[in-house]
Amino acid sequence: MSAPVFAAATAAIRAAATSGQLLLDGGEGRHAALVRRLGAGERVVVTDGAGLTLDAVVATASRTRLTLDVGTVTEHSAPQPRLTVVQALPKGDRGELAVETMTEVGVDTLVPWAAERCVTRWRDERGAKALEHWRSTAREAAKQSRRAHWPTVAPLAGTETVADLLAAAGLAVVLHEEAVQPLAAATVPAAGDVVVVVGPEGGLSPAELERFAAAGGTAYRLGPTVLRTSTAGTVAAAVLLAATPRWR
Repeated sequence: MSAPVFAAATAAIRAAATSGQLLLDGGEGRHAALVRRLGAGERVVVTDGAGLTLDAVVATASRTRLTLDVGTVTEHSAPQPRLTVVQALPKGDRGELAVETMTEVGVDTLVPWAAERCVTRWRDERGAKALEHWRSTAREAAKQSRRAHWPTVAPLAGTETVADLLAAAGLAVVLHEEAVQPLAAATVPAAGDVVVVVGPEGGLSPAELERFAAAGGTAYRLGPTVLRTSTAGTVAAAVLLAATPRWR
């Protein structure tokens, strides 16, 4: 069974590499002690989510904290190429599903996008809460999938911001059900930024398609079927990552 993953600050992990012990307390410590019921002798992994991981064994456990004996500390290089998915806001709780599965697959940056035909709108306090929920979902999915580098969930973007991301990308993908080119035939760069735009359930508007094409975005189709917006990004990420050393 794989060792469970917990989070700690970079400074704490670096200090533990020298001292040989790490105190896991706070929310992570309570979860490890009360929910996971970890005890002395059990293995855990601790990460800062920015590439630093620590393999450890539980030395002592109380109801709210663990003391860990530190084993190997590893610095993982940032994966290349970097994959950004621009996700039009889905309806209901499908946004969290999209964030969870894209994190598990390996997406590096998630950009929520207020597309023209989105039914869901993030406004004021509701928008702030929704963004934090996406970020919390990404953190938990990153731990579950044992990622050393956690994804970034950017603030809500407008169409011009998305166009700027496409213009700066090494590969700029706009998913569209009527596109001629299959995504599986795209040439994925070995390094740099790959950006994928996933439209809303109602599809991309003609104005959005025109703007993204002007920014250098190329329309691709995933296959013979039409996926929901909440699953298209995950499938696209898998297709692209399978063509990179990240999945070999």
